[in-house]
Amino acid sequence: MTLGYLFGGGVGSEPRGVDLHRAYTGVRNLYRQVAEWTGLTVGQILNDDLPEAPEARQSVATIRESVHAVAVHDVLAEKGLRPAALGGLSLGGMSAACLAGSISRRALFEMLAHARDTPNQPSGTPEQGLALAFEPIGDDTGRYRGEGCPGVYLAGQFGPTTDGTTRILMLSGERAALDRVGAELPEGTVIPLPGRSMAIHSPLRGGFRTFMAGYINAMPFTDPELPLISCLDRKVLMTGADVRDTFHRNPTTPVSLPYIYEAMKDEGVRLGLIMGGSIPDGVLRFPFPVVHVDRPEHIEQALTTVFELGIDVFAPRVTR
Repeated sequence: MTLGYLFGGGVGSEPRGVDLHRAYTGVRNLYRQVAEWTGLTVGQILNDDLPEAPEARQSVATIRESVHAVAVHDVLAEKGLRPAALGGLSLGGMSAACLAGSISRRALFEMLAHARDTPNQPSGTPEQGLALAFEPIGDDTGRYRGEGCPGVYLAGQFGPTTDGTTRILMLSGERAALDRVGAELPEGTVIPLPGRSMAIHSPLRGGFRTFMAGYINAMPFTDPELPLISCLDRKVLMTGADVRDTFHRNPTTPVSLPYIYEAMKDEGVRLGLIMGGSIPDGVLRFPFPVVHVDRPEHIEQALTTVFELGIDVFAPRVTR
């Protein structure tokens, strides 16, 4: 039985990793290194207010989320834990690619910093947003997915809830169109996500994808050293070219958490550690036990669960 690491993809505005940063010297060193690579201060990465400009705000938020997830990985590595497979949603997939050895840490964080130079949407562009939709299991009409509603796109699938009655989806698109879908459905089944002004994982992020294409083409990708699970397709990424392709497609392609955990199960994973705080605890059903590792007090829980379940672990490996 082996261990899998799952990385969430949500990008919020709240501080991340403050407790880990306070508790571990290695984490503080990591933040200083990322600050040098990105031109930010440690405070800007850790817990300062995010920039107001949308693309700059998104860029700093992605750095904040990613360095937090990498910090969790590093603390677990210090304790002797190494995964047998990795996978993540969106940004989490990029962090997983780095920790699987497909790109260097410096390349990842410099790419995330480069994204802040993306031109903002032209004046007059319809307001964009995100929403969660709660689709009853067995309802295949597509109405909870906004099918047939112009300006609404299915951006993500998170799988069934723990009670098995509902699937959680992410919708992306024009804010007014998302509001129309919500108004046509039972109250509480489409929940707008506050503060999310980008229609991620939809064609509306085509401009960002185009802006980043040349930069990603110039990045040095290598074959992953560990099984790396895609969130865009039901597959294990085997080559550097595979990984580069996911970086290109990520802004405009829907993501799927079931793709990750189903493939991990096929790889022999019997315990998943969820790195960071962007996948909610106790809400989703997984095909194996999971432990959320976000703060220092979660480290001991992860180690205890690994021991109790008899999970195979490996010696820590230094990533580039």
